[in-house]
Amino acid sequence: MVKMGMLIGERYEILEKIGTGGMSDVYKALDHKLNRNVAVKVLKQEFSENENFVSKFRVEAQAAAGLMHQNIVNVYDVGDEKGIYYIVMELVDGITLKKYIEKKQRLTVKEAVSIAIQVAMGLEAAHNNHIIHRDIKPQNIIISKEGKVKVTDFGIAKAATSNTITSNVMGSVHYTSPEQARGGYSDAKSDIYSLGITLFEMLTGRVPFNGDTTVAIAIKHIQEALPTPRDFAPDTPISVEKIVLKCCQKSPDRRYQNAQELITDLKKSLITPDEDFVVIANPDEEGATREPTEAERRALKETSRRSPGKTGDTMRLNAEATRERERRLKEQENSGKSRDGSSRSSSRKKKPVPRKKAKNNKSPKSNTKPIKIQKNRREEEESGGIFDKLVVILAIAAAILVGVMVVYFVGTRLGFFGEDFSLIPGNSAAESGSDEADTAESAEGKTKEPDEGDDGANGILIPDVLGMSFTEAKVELQSKGFSVVRAEDTTSTAARNVVIAMDPKEETRAQGGATITLTVSTGSVVTNEDGSAAKVEQEETKNYKVPELVGQTLEEAEIMIAEAHLTRGSVSEVTYADEALAGKICRQSLEAGNEVPEGSVIDLELSTGTGATTSTWCYVADIESPALEDESYVSGTEVRLTLESSDGSYNREWSTSSFPAGVNVTGITQPTGTLTLSYTVNVPQSTVINPDTGEEETVPASSEERTQRRAITFTPEN
Repeated sequence: MVKMGMLIGERYEILEKIGTGGMSDVYKALDHKLNRNVAVKVLKQEFSENENFVSKFRVEAQAAAGLMHQNIVNVYDVGDEKGIYYIVMELVDGITLKKYIEKKQRLTVKEAVSIAIQVAMGLEAAHNNHIIHRDIKPQNIIISKEGKVKVTDFGIAKAATSNTITSNVMGSVHYTSPEQARGGYSDAKSDIYSLGITLFEMLTGRVPFNGDTTVAIAIKHIQEALPTPRDFAPDTPISVEKIVLKCCQKSPDRRYQNAQELITDLKKSLITPDEDFVVIANPDEEGATREPTEAERRALKETSRRSPGKTGDTMRLNAEATRERERRLKEQENSGKSRDGSSRSSSRKKKPVPRKKAKNNKSPKSNTKPIKIQKNRREEEESGGIFDKLVVILAIAAAILVGVMVVYFVGTRLGFFGEDFSLIPGNSAAESGSDEADTAESAEGKTKEPDEGDDGANGILIPDVLGMSFTEAKVELQSKGFSVVRAEDTTSTAARNVVIAMDPKEETRAQGGATITLTVSTGSVVTNEDGSAAKVEQEETKNYKVPELVGQTLEEAEIMIAEAHLTRGSVSEVTYADEALAGKICRQSLEAGNEVPEGSVIDLELSTGTGATTSTWCYVADIESPALEDESYVSGTEVRLTLESSDGSYNREWSTSSFPAGVNVTGITQPTGTLTLSYTVNVPQSTVINPDTGEEETVPASSEERTQRRAITFTPEN
């Protein structure tokens, strides 16, 4: 019996009970040896008395104690004392994913995918150490107050497969894989199935299968098709929906084969959620004949080059197999036996036929083969003939395919086919006649128009981003190597934050690094039914806190950005003075802790090491409010700040409404720069004299965007 204040293992002082589950109770305890708080999970009495369960629990918990990963609740110690079996774990200040889902009803797609990525990363670490969880569910996933996602209960998972489990701990059946429901072998792909069900619940707020009993639910996992997340959450993107469906395939062979494959698709869905890139095997097509992909063509070609006799060997083996079958048939004819070794004598009774005495007591010769031998031969031929024909057909098809590839490969190398590959089926130049082929050949000498990636004398083609949101347009242009500046149009009737103009124009060319000015609509004007324009009240923009990304790996930073409802912009590899940050994020374009609008872009700099020593400057200051120069500025109004070095090599944007605003920037490669402050002021109603009529006119109250620019001299670091 565990009591408050008791000491377990001569070092863990029980402080308070913080949770209970089907198989264990969890206590907060103080580790006197290391002077830190820990969680102590104690097995309930009914499980502690079962030696088989305890043995499995101890072995698996000791294995889990060797796991150290940021997405796993780490196990520090395992032990038993006076019939109390316990594991000592990392104490995580947070709530279970189950409670989090119940609190929010259902999660946003980005949040659900981000949580799934972290869970999958924890599972990958466990699977790489040959540890299978077997009980993945929201109750065993903890979200800390810092937003970290951690998987727990690795120690109990394998032991829980024991027959000692009773109905009061079978909540896991909602997440169990079909093979676990059958009581069969489970592996890493079983954990992937359970994670797929968990992702389904995050997206929809419910589990896919329900029933009156645990057995009824288990049968549904085995027999019923999984409903799609879109049935309950229509806004689920196609990629995320198909990830769930692939995780939850009934056959383990058609699921993701490991956690890394799943992580790759989950990350891609964060970037392009509406792209249909997830491949789910179709059981009706798995054995069907199909055209080889280009990669498969190259692999076949390489195999043929390295092992030219391979196909001939295969055909020879098939022929030998056929001869062996014929040899066995002849032996059976001679022995009068069927394939199963029993005589096929007829069961039908026949009248005895009188036999004539032969001369010299010799039996008369028969010119007719025995009927049973003919039957046996015919049945053997019928059963084996189809297989033989199929083997021969496949061998011939493989030989033809390899032959075509060899001819094509050799012909290409010798220049017979040219660079347009005109002999490949479907190529128009070869199929439409010699005139078009001649035209194609005559065009080979023409100068090739540079594509979007070319950056020669003509520069880079500026993509058309009109109609995109500013965030999407900025990411698109930065991916081509351009810098982006924002301008606003308060008179446009276009939707808020939509790009309505570009300078330079779209579909023109500019040198890499050139600045593109994007004009966006403020969405403050709409067109009435009568065609007149009218001002509209602006909806309040939802802001999110910028996470601290410096010191994180790029992978960790991407997850944190997605969790914060922001957008990752460009990633630049730079040298950085702090060797400890090599391979990690050393700078971020938005200040950590500031609140910025949803979808704001964060550009990152990834340190490649210290590199050569160069002169650098820093900017450490408390930025004063715009009210210093503009009395119209109202305290508390949000200000967008842009800090840029004189050569544009350093550019950082962030927003704040609190002044003075502290800033600490290092590693600037230029000694001077500019700080730009952009904000909105409300202009009150006023009366003016019309110079044309001499009469007083009332100017209505309005708001206007104002900008201040301050020249900055940075401080040398070296």
